[in-house]
Amino acid sequence: MEVAVEPFSQSPDQISFFVNVLCVLLMYGSAYLANTGAMLFGKWIPDRTGMSVVIIDGGRNYSDGHRILGDGKSWNGLVGGGIFSGVLFILAHKLWNSNAFNAPFVDPLLYADSNDWFWLFGGDYGSIVAAFIMGFTLGFACMIGDMAGSFIKRRRGLKREGDESSEAPLLDTIPFAIAIFLTSFILFEGQIITHPNIVEEIIFLLLVTPIIHRLFNIIGYKLGLKEVPY
Repeated sequence: MEVAVEPFSQSPDQISFFVNVLCVLLMYGSAYLANTGAMLFGKWIPDRTGMSVVIIDGGRNYSDGHRILGDGKSWNGLVGGGIFSGVLFILAHKLWNSNAFNAPFVDPLLYADSNDWFWLFGGDYGSIVAAFIMGFTLGFACMIGDMAGSFIKRRRGLKREGDESSEAPLLDTIPFAIAIFLTSFILFEGQIITHPNIVEEIIFLLLVTPIIHRLFNIIGYKLGLKEVPY
């Protein structure tokens, strides 16, 4: 789908670069926040409603004698993280679809239309469903990447215990960020979220993800959504 005006600056100066970085962060922020959705659906809601939590590894150990993933990885959180991300993508789409070309607030569905695989319905609800599918897909990818990092940490003996961090900030963050961006370029090629003008900014965001993740966790801790600030 051709768009006459590009929303991203191609200027080489630092201000334009960081404006583009902010664009990327806002477009992908909903997927990054899938971890918050996982906390809501996997712990916060069950703690307050008595909802059953289904642990993914079922309490089983790997061949090394340690848990495969641990009690912190549940089907509730896996699916809930995707749902939460999908809802946030809808919100971003509705808020910014009339502000398409004014960075940093760029509609993540700017280049999408009814010809795309994730645009399943016509009419007024078509774009809403498409936004949810895009968000759910990237949020689900985030959770899969997070589980991959957890699996590796446990194989290396870096599992989290109580209030003690696993002290593996890269494994806590980089796998889910890679999963998000990799899924984007595989399943959403040609969309605004994979625009060639923001590849460098995506790489930069990937590198600073541990810092962003830490800030989100501190905020979640202050709001009472997390028991620990990591």
